[in-house]
Amino acid sequence: MSTYGRIVGAFAASHAPGITGWPERAASDARAAVEQAFTEVRHRIEELEPDAVIAVSVEHFTNFHLGNLPAFAIATGDSYLGPSTPEMARFVNVEQHSYPGAAALGSHLYSFALGAEFDPALVEGGLEFDENFCVPLKHLDPGSKYPLVPVIVNGVNPPWPTPKRCYDFGRMIRGAVENQTEVKRVVVLATGGLSHWVGLPESGHINEEFDRDFMSRLESGDPERLTDYTGEEIDRAGNGAHEIRTWLVAAGAAGVGFDVLAYAPVPVWLTGTAVAAARL
Repeated sequence: MSTYGRIVGAFAASHAPGITGWPERAASDARAAVEQAFTEVRHRIEELEPDAVIAVSVEHFTNFHLGNLPAFAIATGDSYLGPSTPEMARFVNVEQHSYPGAAALGSHLYSFALGAEFDPALVEGGLEFDENFCVPLKHLDPGSKYPLVPVIVNGVNPPWPTPKRCYDFGRMIRGAVENQTEVKRVVVLATGGLSHWVGLPESGHINEEFDRDFMSRLESGDPERLTDYTGEEIDRAGNGAHEIRTWLVAAGAAGVGFDVLAYAPVPVWLTGTAVAAARL
């Protein structure tokens, strides 16, 4: 098969509900830095004119549960509802609507993954979004014009896929994009993290040292540094910090270092909040 598709951009961002649900509660300088970075990424994506976006995130028991919690899942639907309920829509301040799907690219990605010795779950329909995609896309694609291939990574409940496995999954995504002729220009968008505690007494704490060290590794683009984490090391930045696995997927897909466009520890949003762009 001739090489045709190409990853033209890769980005990563936090998806804390407060970013859209209660932005005014953050310190004004932190809010401004984060929102300016989102605006810059939106403009960059517009200039890249992608035919599709492979969107990588966790999901918070909206579709999967402990009885069936895949390490990776690839969705191949024509459309996706988000936020999943009217109550969630009010919570994150995002109007409930349908997001377009890039079904053919999703099906290709799933088949390519199997051939590359990955075994993701297949979601042919019915996947619904929570804050994972709805929050960042409100800033990055407010008109929901880009067809999506949602990829779900387990970053919410142990045992998790290893950091290296996540990075290699990203490499697989790049191979899949380059080995198809239907979709020419693809952007990869990862959402999740950084340090935060979900449903625990430490909720609202930020491990700024962990966040800044992770972003230093992300800027380096060095796969060895990026994936040199144990589960216990990530635990020290909170159970929500395991969502950095989505950033590792994007890093593997990009294969280069990232520029951190904004970072702010925002306790009222419950997370270390960042936006980054690959140097593609």
